[in-house]
Amino acid sequence: MIGLSYLLVQVVSFAGILVIDHRWKLAAFRAPAAAALAVTASVALLLTWDVLGVRSGVFFRGQTDFMTGLLVAPEIPFEEVVFLAFLSHLSLVCAAGVSRAVDHARDSRAARASRPSRMTGERR
Repeated sequence: MIGLSYLLVQVVSFAGILVIDHRWKLAAFRAPAAAALAVTASVALLLTWDVLGVRSGVFFRGQTDFMTGLLVAPEIPFEEVVFLAFLSHLSLVCAAGVSRAVDHARDSRAARASRPSRMTGERR
């Protein structure tokens, strides 16, 4: 069981971000095809980066009892792919959330500015 600890933490974290995404319809629950394409492209790019790093001797897999030991390529553990997918989806959710928050703040400010003042009955 200890060999699945890291993967379990990743899956729980991914599930938490999916709940946030579902609640506010930020990425995968707003545009599933676009989100899937973005996550897939990001994972492919980052895995290519990892492979180049492994080949050049810069990256290597650390030894720990918390990982499954499954490798998708030399020196690239299965957990790395899950982490890259999580990171890519998290980035989409954060970017969409910030964008929505900025839009909401701007709309709220515009709505307050267009309301008549209570004291004078005029617009601000």
